[in-house]
Amino acid sequence: MKKICVVGTGYVGLVTAAGLADFGNSVIGVDIDESKIKILQKGGIPIYEPGLLEVVQRNVRAGRLSFTTDIDQAIQDSKVIFSAVGTPPGEGGEADLRAVWAVATSFAKNLNNYKVFINKSTVPVGTGKKTLELIKKNSEKKDSYDVVSNPEFLREGSAVGDFLNPDRVVVGSRSEKAQVIMKDVYHALIIRGVPYVETNIESAELIKYSSNAFLAVKITFINEIANLCDIVGGDVSEIAKAMGLDGRISPKFLHAGPGFGGSCFPKDTMALVEIFKEHGVKSRVVEATIEANEYQKEGVVAKLRSVMPDLKGKTIAILGLAFKPETDDTRFSPTKVVIPLLEKEGATVQVYDPVASDDFKRDFPNLDYKNNAYDAIEGADAMVLMTEWNEFRSLDMKRVKKLLKTPIFIDTRNTYDPRDMRDKGFTFVCTGRTKCAY
Repeated sequence: MKKICVVGTGYVGLVTAAGLADFGNSVIGVDIDESKIKILQKGGIPIYEPGLLEVVQRNVRAGRLSFTTDIDQAIQDSKVIFSAVGTPPGEGGEADLRAVWAVATSFAKNLNNYKVFINKSTVPVGTGKKTLELIKKNSEKKDSYDVVSNPEFLREGSAVGDFLNPDRVVVGSRSEKAQVIMKDVYHALIIRGVPYVETNIESAELIKYSSNAFLAVKITFINEIANLCDIVGGDVSEIAKAMGLDGRISPKFLHAGPGFGGSCFPKDTMALVEIFKEHGVKSRVVEATIEANEYQKEGVVAKLRSVMPDLKGKTIAILGLAFKPETDDTRFSPTKVVIPLLEKEGATVQVYDPVASDDFKRDFPNLDYKNNAYDAIEGADAMVLMTEWNEFRSLDMKRVKKLLKTPIFIDTRNTYDPRDMRDKGFTFVCTGRTKCAY
């Protein structure tokens, strides 16, 4: 049983700590945020992530998982230290690595025997090399450590399953000793046949950015096809289905919508562009993806104006604030672009989300937040579905039509069938299916 310290108890850190404990390791989760640690020590979790509470509580009861704010003691007591702190975008889009450097410095100052420092956070290529140099500068034990890059591939809303049953484990290191230790850490996955990719640090750092950027490109591509479908009358859902049957393409991430958001794709695409610039190379594809994605978000208001040209004085119901279902994360949510544009046009909004309202209030404290979907719809001149929560998939449309002043429905996620909605008397606009003929 390896003694492991995971620094950071956000989405990545807490899922990693709980998952590693579930593999039979002894894990201590560390955070400088005392409020988070108090919640964890009392048996709760500070974030919304389906299935995570059960895994945390199970491993706490088993004595394999604990939490503390004492990073020095936690590092001293552990052999393997995961850095899972945030790397938010800086002013220019580059990754802000201050938290990573702080963890590495603490690691260096608490080297009482051989330890492995693992960057779990998404960091630019070259970070591993700089981490080695920083630890060497701040430690008296020059040869008693190794640095590893072990990127995460967790999707918010399904992060627990992604960690416990991953597509692959990527470990970048220059040390055979470190690789042996990492194989021991992930032994529970390796014996099940999960692909274990050994590479150097630089390749591991780029694998994460490359994966997320490619998926962002794929989403943006199908969104552009959807925009064309809205003009020529094609059905993007049928196009995506046929494309996905090609094994070289696959059906994943071919769902048209209002643009991608969240904590990964926007941040990582911006950071990758800055990495290219740092090395004197222009990333034409990724830069175009970022630009097209912002256009897609703004296009939601254009869809509404196509059926309601004058928005001044109108009330618009917004269903969904999180960037995707099954999470309370609203970072870079398309709704954060749509609402200010609606307000700029003179509209007022009333909103509802099953779990993300509190997070959204940090940036939009003065909105009219409702307790359920029907309260948000009542009295509105139009409704816009922004996040495909399950409870929005089966709304009582007779009730919805009665509650709306005018039966205008903008479905950015293609949750409802356009022909059925028109038969029910709605002015219905969706994404890449609005004008399709059947």
